[in-house]
Amino acid sequence: MRINRQRMIGIVVSLEAVVVSILNLLNMPNQIDISPINPKFRPALISLLQSESLPTEDLPMDLSNFFMATDNGFIVGAVGLEIYGRTGLLRSLIVKPEYRKSKIARSLISELERRAKNLGLNTVYLLTETAQGYFPKIGYEAVSREDAPDS
Repeated sequence: MRINRQRMIGIVVSLEAVVVSILNLLNMPNQIDISPINPKFRPALISLLQSESLPTEDLPMDLSNFFMATDNGFIVGAVGLEIYGRTGLLRSLIVKPEYRKSKIARSLISELERRAKNLGLNTVYLLTETAQGYFPKIGYEAVSREDAPDS
């Protein structure tokens, strides 16, 4: 039996939207949890990243340094940490549009920064073309790409 993965991911995402809509209609409060990403959420993570045109082709198989935000069991945000010696690269920060302005991004970044500190990393860099205004507000400083270490 042949499975169309793209269609299957679309069906999962559509089902998730239906469940979230039902929860909203029932006035159920959001249950946001931040945790290390569970490998079973990999397809949902890829779908979420693709929904905002973020890269997925270089997503590592080992997601042990990735974190997710879930609402009632559905992934609504994520962030990853790549390690290069004593330096980290924050990557793939994403929060579903309907959950933005809920401080989920900040919670994900805090969890990533805790992991980086526990791993003994000296610095965390990030490359962004879409969130230049956000990161200075939470203490990140702009540096030229030439000043960042090679990865």
